[in-house]
Amino acid sequence: MLNAKLDFKLLFALMGVAIIWGTTYLGIRIAVETIPPWFVTAIRQSIASLILLAVLVSRGELKYLGWPHLRRQIILSFLMIVISNGLTTVAEQTIPSGLTSLLISLVPLVVFLGSVVFKLQKPSFKGFAGVLLGFLGVAFLFRQGLGDLLDPDYKTGIMFLSLAILGWATGTIYIKKNVQQTENIFLDLFYQFVFSAVIQWLFAFLFSSDTAVDSWSLNSFLAIVYLGVFGSVVGFFCFHYALKKVSAVKTSILSYFNTIIAIFLGWLILDEVITKDIIIATVLIISGIVITNYTKKEKIS
Repeated sequence: MLNAKLDFKLLFALMGVAIIWGTTYLGIRIAVETIPPWFVTAIRQSIASLILLAVLVSRGELKYLGWPHLRRQIILSFLMIVISNGLTTVAEQTIPSGLTSLLISLVPLVVFLGSVVFKLQKPSFKGFAGVLLGFLGVAFLFRQGLGDLLDPDYKTGIMFLSLAILGWATGTIYIKKNVQQTENIFLDLFYQFVFSAVIQWLFAFLFSSDTAVDSWSLNSFLAIVYLGVFGSVVGFFCFHYALKKVSAVKTSILSYFNTIIAIFLGWLILDEVITKDIIIATVLIISGIVITNYTKKEKIS
């Protein structure tokens, strides 16, 4: 039930996370059509870093807050941007955007299991029932497609996506375990984006077989700009703002809205096929997430 005094800033942030990150799967898929994935992520985070640098300098808020603060940003950057965002981008070279978003939506279930292991959350029948239902959705999704795993590229994509899920879930658990009120979200994100950009530029030149810029299309480059401005700056700002108001697990539940939006856009724009198996798997996974995290007295503000 909503609190009588609705927090519109929080509502806007939650909607931003759901809608913007739902569109990023489409943006990534378009970007990696002609640009190597690590270059996509490196350019994306560089754009985000420059935008935040301009904002911080104009406000006189660019400063160093000490090693403990910087260490926290490096850890979050490595887990949630370098590993999760980076490997998701790599995976989308060989996996459709809709399927990618569907598998990424498992994050809240992995967060629940990790929270139980690290004693941040009490185990419950409801929680484990939701996890079982979610993973039944994954089993159903691949029940007739295990042969696809014989394709080395597809298998590698699934492996990278699994590591991306683990990275984001670990970052979310780290946030839960190390609750800390931030003074300036933009400053935190600036450090995170700069660190990730440096690492991803290194990966781009180490792991990209084709670095010919003349083969990059305008559509792919514009997709990177969109990812940098909205997917990184606006999306991450909304996510971190929401974390100040509601729990990390509750915020991560928004991934099922991302999934629905991404699957629809993949079908509408990229002609990705939506099969009966995908629809059933989506229902099972989202149902599992809702069951695992549902509470009767949750308030928005």
